[in-house]
Amino acid sequence: MSAPTPMMAQYLALKAEAEDCLLFYRMGDFFELFFEDARVASGVLDIALTSRGEHAGEKIPMCGVPVHAATAYLQRLIKAGHRVAIAEQTETPAEAKARGGSKALVARGIVRVVTAGTLTEEALLDARTDNWCVAIGEAGGEVALAAADVSTGRFLVIDASADAIGAELARLAPAETIASETGDYTQAATGLRPRADFDSASGEARLKRLFGVATLDGFGQFGRAALAAAGGLVAYLDHTAKGALPFLRPPVLVQAAGTMAIDAATRDSLELTCTTGGQRKGSLLDTVDRTATGAGARALGGDIGAPLMDRAAVEARLDLVQFFHDDPALRETLRGALRALPDIGRALGRLVARRGSPRDLGQLRDGLDGAWRLADRLGGGPALLEQIVPQLRGHGALIDLLTRALVPTPPIEASEGGYIAAGYDAALDDLRDTGAGGRRAIAALEAEFRIQTGITALKIRHNGVLGYHVEVPARAADSLMKPDSGFTHRQTLAGVVRFNTPALHEVAAKVSQAGAHALAAEAAHLEELIAQALAARDRIAATADALARLDVASALAERAAEGGWVRPELVDHACFEVTGGRHPVVEAAVARSGERFVANDCQLSEGSRLWLVTGPNMGGKSTFLRQNALIAVLAQAGSYVPATRARIGLVDRLFSRVGASDNLARGRSTFMVEMVETAAILAQATPRSLVILDEVGRGTSTYDGLAIAWAVVEAIHEDNRCRCLFATHYHELTRLAERCEALSLHHVRAREWKGELVLLHEVATGPADRSYGLAVARLAGMPPATIARAKSVLARLEAGRARTGGLAAGLDDLPLFAAVAQAEEEQCDAIRSAVEAIDVDSLSPREALDALYRLKALARDG
Repeated sequence: MSAPTPMMAQYLALKAEAEDCLLFYRMGDFFELFFEDARVASGVLDIALTSRGEHAGEKIPMCGVPVHAATAYLQRLIKAGHRVAIAEQTETPAEAKARGGSKALVARGIVRVVTAGTLTEEALLDARTDNWCVAIGEAGGEVALAAADVSTGRFLVIDASADAIGAELARLAPAETIASETGDYTQAATGLRPRADFDSASGEARLKRLFGVATLDGFGQFGRAALAAAGGLVAYLDHTAKGALPFLRPPVLVQAAGTMAIDAATRDSLELTCTTGGQRKGSLLDTVDRTATGAGARALGGDIGAPLMDRAAVEARLDLVQFFHDDPALRETLRGALRALPDIGRALGRLVARRGSPRDLGQLRDGLDGAWRLADRLGGGPALLEQIVPQLRGHGALIDLLTRALVPTPPIEASEGGYIAAGYDAALDDLRDTGAGGRRAIAALEAEFRIQTGITALKIRHNGVLGYHVEVPARAADSLMKPDSGFTHRQTLAGVVRFNTPALHEVAAKVSQAGAHALAAEAAHLEELIAQALAARDRIAATADALARLDVASALAERAAEGGWVRPELVDHACFEVTGGRHPVVEAAVARSGERFVANDCQLSEGSRLWLVTGPNMGGKSTFLRQNALIAVLAQAGSYVPATRARIGLVDRLFSRVGASDNLARGRSTFMVEMVETAAILAQATPRSLVILDEVGRGTSTYDGLAIAWAVVEAIHEDNRCRCLFATHYHELTRLAERCEALSLHHVRAREWKGELVLLHEVATGPADRSYGLAVARLAGMPPATIARAKSVLARLEAGRARTGGLAAGLDDLPLFAAVAQAEEEQCDAIRSAVEAIDVDSLSPREALDALYRLKALARDG
């Protein structure tokens, strides 16, 4: 077996370093992939799979993507769940030749690992969504999370109990989650890292080096698990960036108890930031969002995902929303100004990660200048505004520098220059003048050569191989081929012939030299300007946050004015008093169809903290339950709410068990999922919690389901003592009102009019008179014969209930059994009639025997 070629040996070494990543191996103007990487990439990217040479006696599969278009291909690979290692040429061919001779292989190295959680490129990110990379740290029986969005530098360390980790991960919705390969959270992670990366002592040392401090006390009191998580995250980011660590601000210590606890099942049920189908459209966030900037949209998503428990902080947000709500002219002026501002937070992130461009510097200039101008327009206001305004200023020197140094619209690519403004550097201006003068001289030469040769089609062109050269049609080239013509033949192509001359070479050398020096001078200025920007990165990041907070407040004010929403009144005791409450998402959908949403009140208090809501399907029970949960979320996020009045006691934990589906991957049926979620509620809900439960117990037999629902209501009333809305079809539960003093009965109203069911969607006091199930079935299009049969069965069941007086007398677990019971009763009636028709006294022995056979056949045939 022959040894691999030097190039293939280099590739295999880099592939071993890349581990499970696809390897983009730079070869000239292409990134090439080989072996299994090529097969995977060609399938995902829908590009041709070819082959190159042989390895171990077999052809080597290969595919490639152009370097200039690599970002688009990376986007598709990352979206498909792959990680990509980028292997770049770390020296030029000339340097390789000088190092090892003409056959020396150009050195290559992995310069970056591209993963879903470490993206900074604008084209790879959703402008309106945070992109979190999360690490789970464990130490001493404790657990914590560290989360970073490297596109903006946000760095959070979250202290959370073990049972709250799932809720925090659901809130962050990380693009990538890493954990120790030997820890307890491997199932929650998308990637595993060595245990040494999560050592708490090493993590502490790593953070101190990163932020240049002797102690972390200035950032907060970090436990061992928090240090393990933060250290593991920084180690991973350093690994993926290959030593060029991306932008990280000083860590912010977050206590999970400082926000409303919302578990993953509740988030899915309420569709807070995305629908159950994973789409932003149709979620609460999508319905509320009126932000003008991507940064504002990201901040709003964070607010809705983590409603605050600090009443003073919520009131401060509400004060700012009210300030803009009450001044429509100022609000519109602010929103217009914000729309014109670039995303300076992500521009800064790209610059810190060394993936920035002259355009990113231009965005910093324009964004900081716009922020300063906004500060001048925003006068006195609430306390939060007074904190924000100073953060919009303080960049005067940097704005002035970037304004003088950069052209009005800097390009994305720096390689061709043209981004440093005229007048900023006299020497650079001279080089440009030299180049321009040379180009004018070349134009003059072109005119002179046409006259001299008589070839009117003669042109002076330029390319990367020949540089400047003379090009003429092939039919006119013979005269220039003569030795005494003064022209030197360089290249013959189909239809044209190319030449050089000493005069052109002399002028071209001046142009090329001046151009190269000008590019070098611009590159040096670019480095200086980036350094100046990075020196102020923490203050720039603070300005980006301030702009986002202004955007969120003005957007919420806009939404409130648009929908007639009201400022909620927050109190410390457990109450929930909403007048004219509406479901924001459903109301928006109803409005689009030209209909009106029916508002409803909800009054939960100490004496009536548990509402039992009955009524027909489609009557609006689930909507009523969800809308009140969403009103609580919006209020503690710092938003106005869709109601005419709202007085809400802070909710520490929000639980929603409204609908469920099978979890086949974990071997759980719908009923098992329902029971797991209900068990979590009973174990965790406190007197300050808000719980909404819909149809508990419906996934099993009637008796079991009723018993479970009964017990759950009692447990919530007696043990958890939380605010709860409990919707059910078990009308027997209404009897609990006789023994549970804080339980009150309510129903969604419906009426039958001329045989048709009219759903009023109104919540009224008292139990429903009946469930209207058959009427709903008729609305759903069930066949009339089936409806008639159901009516017959229902009449018998209700008669059985009346005879025995039991809670559910006359009910069978399945309709099939009920039908069998009725058939058996009809059979008994037939036998009874046959027996009564026999005249026993007149029967002969033979006739008696025949009658007995007939009765036996009747019993057998039914």
